[in-house]
Amino acid sequence: MAVRLDEMDRKILAELQADASQSLDEIARKVGSSKTPVWNRIRRMREAGVILRQTALLDAEALGLEACFFVLIRTSEHEAEWQRKFLKALRERPEVLEAHRLAGDIDYILKVRVANARAYDTFYQALISEVRIYNVTALLSMEEIKATTVLPV
Repeated sequence: MAVRLDEMDRKILAELQADASQSLDEIARKVGSSKTPVWNRIRRMREAGVILRQTALLDAEALGLEACFFVLIRTSEHEAEWQRKFLKALRERPEVLEAHRLAGDIDYILKVRVANARAYDTFYQALISEVRIYNVTALLSMEEIKATTVLPV
C-alpha cells in the first residue's frame, strides 16, 4: 500500500535521492523548511518504509567491473524446492545486481556485472553447477544509455 506523501515529503525525497550525504541544514534550506521538521519527516518516512536505507553509489568500471550482462533464464522446474535453491544461489552471488521473475516466455532476467567474458563464464558455470536450468541466454550490454536509482517522486 502506498504511503501518503505531501509536496514537502516529495521535495525531501528528491534531495535525498540526489545526494543523501547532504546535511539536514542543506536539505531544509533547499526545500524551504527548517531542520527539525525535515528530520521528523525523514524519520517518519523511514518508519513507514519509504526510505529503505542510505548507501553510496560506486562506479563499476572504475572498480574493474567493465562487463554488464543481462541473463535470460528459462526453466522447466517450477517446484518450491528448485525455486528456493535458485533464489539462494542468486542471493549468494555478488555479481547479480538485479534478479526479476517475469511473465511470458522467459522465467527470470538477471543483471550481472563482472570484469569480462571469462568472469561471466565463471559465474555461469558456478550457477549451473548449483541449480538445473533449462535454457540460458546471455546478452552483453554494449553501452549503458541510462541507469538511475532515482524514483520519480
